[in-house]
Parts: sequence; C-alpha cells; structure tokens
Amino acid sequence: MSTSTSFVPGRGLSLDLQGHVATLEFSRPPLNFFDKELISDLVAALEYLDELAQCRVVILQAEGKVFCAGADFTGSDENKDPGFPRRLYKFAVRLFRTRKPLIVVVEGAAIGGGLGLAMVGDFRVTSEKARFSANFNRLGIHQGFGISVTLPRLVGVQMASLLIATGRRIDGREAARIGLADVLAEPGQERQAALALAEEIALSAPHAVMSSRETLRMGLADAVDAIIDREASEQEWQIVMDDFAEGNKAMLERRDPVFTGK
Repeated sequence: MSTSTSFVPGRGLSLDLQGHVATLEFSRPPLNFFDKELISDLVAALEYLDELAQCRVVILQAEGKVFCAGADFTGSDENKDPGFPRRLYKFAVRLFRTRKPLIVVVEGAAIGGGLGLAMVGDFRVTSEKARFSANFNRLGIHQGFGISVTLPRLVGVQMASLLIATGRRIDGREAARIGLADVLAEPGQERQAALALAEEIALSAPHAVMSSRETLRMGLADAVDAIIDREASEQEWQIVMDDFAEGNKAMLERRDPVFTGK
C-alpha cells in the first residue's frame, strides 16, 4: 500500500512510499541534465527520508530514455561560469552524507556527471540496454562529481583510468561484469528488480543496516569532498579552452572531436 507523506518534492520530482521502500523519481526531459536546483531538491528529499522511520531503503530513478546526461554546460550563463562545477559538486557532497541505503536504477544512459550521480548510490540496477560513460576527457575536461574517488572504488584504479582516458561507453552487461552495476535485469524489468532488492534489504534490522552501511562507507563523503577541490580546480581552467568548446560541439554533431591542445 502506498503511503503519502507531508514532504513536497521539488520541480520534476515525485516521491512514493510503499511499506519501507521510498521511490524518488526525477524528470528533466529530454536528457535529465542536472543543475543546482535538482541536486538541492534531491538532497532535501533524501535528508527528509533519513528522518522518516518508516523508510528503510530508497530507490532513485529517472523518467525517460536517459537516466542522466550530467550537467548542461551549454545551458544558462551560470552553467557556463568556470566556477559552476565547484559550486555544484561541493553541494552534491551532501548526497553522500545521507544515511539510508540508496539503490539507483540506470535505464538508458548515465553519462559524465550523470554517472557521478549514479555512483552516489550503494547499488545500481540496470539492463544490457543501458550505457555508462565517464566521457569527460572526450569532452575536453577533467572528470568531476567525485568520480576520481567513486569510480576506482568500484572497478579498481586501472579500469577507472581506462574508462576516463577513453571516455568509452559500455553497456549494462559490461558494467555488471566490472562491478559498476550490481544487478543486471532483463530490459524493462529494471524497476521491478530494484524493488525486489530494496524489499530484501528492508527485511534486515534498519539500525543495523544503517550502522553497517556507515562503517562500509566510512570516509567516502570526506574523500569525495576533498577530491572535488582538485577536480574543480582542473575543470575551471579547462572549461574555457577551445578543446572544451570543440568537445561539446562534436558531441552535439555526433562526430569524433578534433582537439588542438588549446
């Protein structure tokens, strides 16, 4: 049975609580780009659920064919500001400090910062049709959203280095093979698989789950907070280079970029 809550989610967000499982869904069509507003709204929702005793597990998912394409650097003037990544990512650290287990459903593509958002979760559920890419270098910029810490933590330093240097896209099956995803569902069954995992976790004692999770993730949020200073410092000078403009143009034109090192 679905239970309503007093919490009012932000624009493009919906929150549903069934039993001990909360489902948080965001919608920013067509590519589900994030900005500070969306990150702030996600933080508010997750922090609210932290204080809601009935909720034991949270599922995060997105409406549409793309989970999240990251930040839209071609959007508003604020997004084009070299200081935008630091402000956004520093605030996003609060996502890593929430206390309830988080399952992320990756349907479609998790690209760039969208992959970083998916890495906030404890577990990722996907299918072979999904696509994952840390495409920052292919765009002409340093990786962000704490991926310098979160990606090697899951797949190892060598594999993380390969994925970042090439910006290659891998499907959900490969993501599951290397440990980037935890559950490989049949296409169209991702949400059901995430719910089954959430209900399995919810059977465990809630305080034991949260304390065990805190131990296993000990230092993660602080490490992400620290690495963001390095990531943002590198992005700030690269975001104004010709190579970054070329990387974004090439992506929009669906062609290989031609970088000049300028």
